[in-house]
Amino acid sequence: MPRTNVRDKLLAAGLDTIHRLGFNGASVEDITRAAGVPKGSFYNHFESKESFVAAIVGLYWQGAADVSLRILSEQSLPPMERLERYFSALAQGIAGRDYERGCLIGNLSTELADQSDAVRGCLSSLLSDWTRAIERCVHEAQTLGQVRTDLDPAATAAFLVNAWEGTVLRSKVDRDGRAAAQFMQVVFSVLRA
Repeated sequence: MPRTNVRDKLLAAGLDTIHRLGFNGASVEDITRAAGVPKGSFYNHFESKESFVAAIVGLYWQGAADVSLRILSEQSLPPMERLERYFSALAQGIAGRDYERGCLIGNLSTELADQSDAVRGCLSSLLSDWTRAIERCVHEAQTLGQVRTDLDPAATAAFLVNAWEGTVLRSKVDRDGRAAAQFMQVVFSVLRA
C-alpha cells in the first residue's frame, strides 16, 4: 500500500479543517496538527494559505464532480429526474452533516470574496462550471418537453445554483431541512412543463 505523502495529508486535513472552521478560523497550525505533520512542512508544499485554499477548493469540487455531478449526465434517466435526484443528493449531503458545515464553496465565497482575488477567481470558475453542468441538463429536459421552454436554460441554471447556495445557508442557520424541502417543492413545480 502506497504511503500518503505530506501534501496529500495536508490537503485532506485542511479540507476538513477549513470546511469546519472557515478560512479565518483555521490556522496553519490547526491544519498541520490535523494532518499530523510539522508546521514548517506546510510552506514546503504551498506558497501561502490562499494557494492552499485554492487547492482544497479544487479537491472539494473534484469530489463533488466525481459523485453528485455524475447524476446530471446519467443518460439512463430522464433529465428532469436527474435534476431532482441531483438536488436531493445535495440535500442528503447537508443533512448528513447535521446542517452544520454548509457548502465549502458558499462558505468561502462569503468569507473570502472581498479578501482574495485568487480564491475569488477560483470560486467564480467553479460556480461557472457548476452552472454549465446544470444548464446542459435543463436544456436537455426542455428538448424532451419536461421543463418549460419559456425559461432560458443558462439563466435557469444560474438561478438554481444561486438558490441552492441560499438554501444551504438557511439550512445551516436553522439546522434543519425545511429550506431544502421548500427549494425542492418550489423549484420543481415551477420548472415542469
